Amino acid sequence: MQGIQKHYVSQEGYDEIKKDLEYRKIDLRKEISDRIKIAKDFGDLSENAAYTEAREAQNDNEAKIRELEDIILTVEVVKADKGINKIQIGSKFVVELNGKENTYYLVGSTEADPATFKISNESPLGMVFLGKKAGDEAEFKGPSGTIMKFKIKKIL
Repeated sequence: MQGIQKHYVSQEGYDEIKKDLEYRKIDLRKEISDRIKIAKDFGDLSENAAYTEAREAQNDNEAKIRELEDIILTVEVVKADKGINKIQIGSKFVVELNGKENTYYLVGSTEADPATFKISNESPLGMVFLGKKAGDEAEFKGPSGTIMKFKIKKIL
């Protein structure tokens, strides 16, 4: 039997998960329930697209609620230790690539969002940064074979 997978999140990520769960359980459930009631008034449910769509939305919402509840049961809130000058989960850090600087945030997989430079500790790029210090270089080979050399400028 496999162990339970831990979900590592920042305090900010944990707060967002709780907020999303509360919204889905209270507001979205009621909204979908109201849509189902209205759609039932249209008559024959077998050919009622509004009813079918509302039931699908209900199923999707309930699945997401179960997923969020499972995450909360296995979550570990991490806070980057300011005394350690190494990149770890919860660290914000500045890197230079090809003369351009970007600020990254190393997070758990549940809050990863590459578009906002929040990278998962489990991703290939995130693993390259783990344990690095300011002044270190991190080399990453992308899926196409392109090699990127990052210079860690500072850890915030």
